[in-house]
Amino acid sequence: MTSTTSAPDRLDQADALDAFRADRVYLGADHRRNERRTWIVTAICVATLVALVAGGLATRSMALMASGLHMAAHVVALVVAAAAYALARRHAGNPAFSFGTGKVGYLAGFANAVVLAVTAVLIAVESVNRLIRPGEVHYDSALPIAAGGLVVTLVCMWLLKPTTVAAERYDPQGDLNLSAAHLHLTADAAVSVLALAAIAAGEFLGLGFADPLAGLLAALLVAQFAWTLLRRAGAALLDINPSPELTAEVRRRLSDEGERVIDLHLWRLGPGHHAVIAVIAAAHPMPVATYRARLAGLAGLSHVTVEVRGESRGHDEHCGHGHG
Repeated sequence: MTSTTSAPDRLDQADALDAFRADRVYLGADHRRNERRTWIVTAICVATLVALVAGGLATRSMALMASGLHMAAHVVALVVAAAAYALARRHAGNPAFSFGTGKVGYLAGFANAVVLAVTAVLIAVESVNRLIRPGEVHYDSALPIAAGGLVVTLVCMWLLKPTTVAAERYDPQGDLNLSAAHLHLTADAAVSVLALAAIAAGEFLGLGFADPLAGLLAALLVAQFAWTLLRRAGAALLDINPSPELTAEVRRRLSDEGERVIDLHLWRLGPGHHAVIAVIAAAHPMPVATYRARLAGLAGLSHVTVEVRGESRGHDEHCGHGHG
C-alpha cells in the first residue's frame, strides 16, 4: 500500500482542516433563545414549588405533595439544563473539545432522566405508604392550589416549546436538552391533572383512596417519561447511529459512479449537527474534494471526513484523506 496523495489534494485537505478548526461550533440553532427561556422558567418553577409544598403540608394531600415533589425535580432539571446551555456556549470555541460542546446538552438530558426516575420512586413509596396508612386530606384547600400549579406548568410548557428550526430534517429530536426540560413539564402537567381528579373525587364523591392511587399512577407515568428520556440521551452519548435515512443518503451519494463505500460511520455532534467518516474504494478514484462536494448541502451534515482508496490488482491503494 503506497500513498499517492497529490499536491492539490494536500492543499484541499489543509484548507478543509483549517475550516474545521475555525468552525467546530455545533450548538443548536436556537441555543441562546432556549437558554434564556430555561432560566425564566426556572424562576417561575421555584416560586410554584414553594406554593405547592406549603399547600400539600397544610392540606395533607398526597396528590398535591406528589405535584410539589415533581416540581422540585423540575427545578433541579431546569437548573441543570440552563447550566448546560451556559457551559456549552462559554466553551464552544475551546480546543480541548475535539468536536465542540454540542453534546453537553445530551449529558444534561441524561442527568435529568435520572432525576425523573428518582422522583417516580419517591412518589410511589409515599403513595403506597398513604394507601396503607390513610390520613385526613383537606380537599377544599388542595383543589385551588393544584389547579394553580397546572396553570403555571402549562405556561412554562409554552415558554419551552421547541421551535421548528430546532428539528432538522435528519434530526427530528432537535435540542434534546430543551426536550428533556419540556418533558419534565409535560410529566408535571399530567401529574397535576391526576391530582385534580383525585382531589375532586375525594371532595365530591368521598373516594379517599383516589388521592394515593393518583400518586401511584403519577409515579408510573413519570417513570415512563424517564425511561424514554434515558434511551434518547443514552443513544446520543453512546454515538448510536441517529439516522439510518441520512446514512443511506450519504452512502448513495458517495457511490454515485460505482465506487464502493467500505466503511461509514455517522454520529451526532449536537442539535441538528452530524459528523460522518467514510472510506471509499474506486478503480479510478477522484480527488477527495469531489466526494466531499457530493455531500454538500445535505441537511444536518456538519462535518465530513473522507478517505479514498484506489483498487489495483485486488489490493487497495491509499489516495487521499480530507476533513470538512
